[in-house]
Amino acid sequence: MKRYWRFLIPAGAIVVVLIFLLVTLSGNLVYFKTPTEITEQGFDPDSRVRLGGQVEAGTVTDTTGGVSFSVTDGRIAVDVVHSGAPQDLFREGIGVVLEGNWDGSVFHSDTMLIKHDEQYRTEESEYTPPSDGASDS
Repeated sequence: MKRYWRFLIPAGAIVVVLIFLLVTLSGNLVYFKTPTEITEQGFDPDSRVRLGGQVEAGTVTDTTGGVSFSVTDGRIAVDVVHSGAPQDLFREGIGVVLEGNWDGSVFHSDTMLIKHDEQYRTEESEYTPPSDGASDS
């Protein structure tokens, strides 16, 4: 019987820790709706929603106090009016997550998150991958 307790106590502790981590971290995950989900589901205009997708080419227009553009998931495009200055990395074709309100025809956002890769490039120079110290000679 002692052999089983040596297994059950650590296994039970691991299960408790995993459940605690799942419950705690689930509130920190960034969930968003796609343009298809936004248009198909009815949302209260006063509720905050996150919208994610790609900025459509040729739709970015500067407005007074912000920028307007369309976001698509490949099926449906949603018009967006963003208040405030867009982030420096904002451009056509990039993935964005926006937070704001959906009024049934236009998404009004005030928070913008840009999706980008881990490679950093300045405008003046091309990216050069780090060397591992090995020579080719």
